[in-house]
Amino acid sequence: MPVKKFRDVAEMDGNTWRQPGDPDLFRAMRACWTFAAKTTQPRFPPGVHKNRSIEDAERRRETWAQANFERFQARKAERAGTDEPCP
Repeated sequence: MPVKKFRDVAEMDGNTWRQPGDPDLFRAMRACWTFAAKTTQPRFPPGVHKNRSIEDAERRRETWAQANFERFQARKAERAGTDEPCP
């Protein structure tokens, strides 16, 4: 797939915008959400978690975010030697 460079936004093709209710809009949204789900695949422990303070909640959220990032990096490293795109 060729890469196109533009000096100005005015040079870009205007057909990328879709009107509300257009079936192509829903397809584009689904493609975007599918890509995001395959790329990030965040995991959070199920259930309700009580915290003593906002700081405790933030530390827990940061722990989960770090674990998600490390899983993403591991998946990326696994696919580094293959032609398969990283989901």
